[in-house]
Amino acid sequence: MSNPPETLDALGLLCPLPVLKARKRLKSMPAGAVLRVLADDPAAIIDVPHFCSESGHQLLSQEDAGGHQIYLIQKSH
Repeated sequence: MSNPPETLDALGLLCPLPVLKARKRLKSMPAGAVLRVLADDPAAIIDVPHFCSESGHQLLSQEDAGGHQIYLIQKSH
């Protein structure tokens, strides 16, 4: 059974802070770990998937949760 994902609360932070904080948190996590990112910056809808494709991490899901988004990112390496 996998561990529940770590959560990064980036609510209230504007671009590029949600992605920068996600990058920093992922660096300290083992490969295969999942990071749950909460963000309400409208640019995060574009920035988070772009960050994942550029860095090689897998975007497992992206959902709207009424006023903010929830992203699940799996660390690849």
